[in-house]
Amino acid sequence: MAFELQGVGLTHGNGFRALQRISIRLGRGERVAVIGPSGAGKTSLIRLLGVTTRPSEGRLNVLGTNPWQLPAGELRRLRARIGTIHQAPPIPPRLRVITAILAGRLGQWPAWKALLSLLYPVDIAGAQATLARFDLADRLFDRCDRLSGGQLQRVGIARAFYQEPDLFLADEPVSALDPALADAALGELVAESERRRAGLFASLHAVDLALKWFPRIVGLRAGEVAFDLPTGEVSNGLLRELYAAEGGVLPTQASEPAPLHDGGAMAEAMAESGDGTLAANVVRLDSCRGR
Repeated sequence: MAFELQGVGLTHGNGFRALQRISIRLGRGERVAVIGPSGAGKTSLIRLLGVTTRPSEGRLNVLGTNPWQLPAGELRRLRARIGTIHQAPPIPPRLRVITAILAGRLGQWPAWKALLSLLYPVDIAGAQATLARFDLADRLFDRCDRLSGGQLQRVGIARAFYQEPDLFLADEPVSALDPALADAALGELVAESERRRAGLFASLHAVDLALKWFPRIVGLRAGEVAFDLPTGEVSNGLLRELYAAEGGVLPTQASEPAPLHDGGAMAEAMAESGDGTLAANVVRLDSCRGR
């Protein structure tokens, strides 16, 4: 089992209830996409699963254990088994790309090897091979502040690949990419999760990409699960209802890619504003089913 949530809720310190009564299970090697309007709680859910935020209520099991009952050392080892892909990768701008990639295994290496890697890269070939999957092998020794937002987002995915985790968590992993690159990057992510038999749980703003690449879809609205269904059972009516607060316009990758932004929510809101009609979006979504 990759993870299981039973009746999980999350209330922030200011009293805002971000998640409530969340019950979701992800089996080993299973792929699930979570979709929903901005502010639905998708990022909060990813943070809970990445054991960086503690739930306020309910039961959470990640990779066979309750993370919040573990001693500090075992909790660090658990986090090293989870590969989180962020919408805005938390990579220092002056860091070189190769160092950012190798950082994926810092939690698994002994201290001497981690320190040595900061001084001199210990696996140039491995980092370059991982970057080559995203057409970035030639940027291996560039500083990260010389990359575009889309290139930096692909570096973040490559770092998670290099980590070789047992569970992938992806929070809007392709929001800064154009449609062709986004589709290719998700294809690589799916292939890697299948190769490793690692669970993959991804928050996506582009509904068409979710329908194309994931056999199961969770719809999240106002911090609650609106539906949890096989992709083939996700109707256009369910999608329109899910995005009713946004005028029923379904966000798709046919729109311009969202800019990276530290706040996340602003980028998500801009991405999901859309510029097409509901009818046009539904046609695009229908074309993605059954691929």
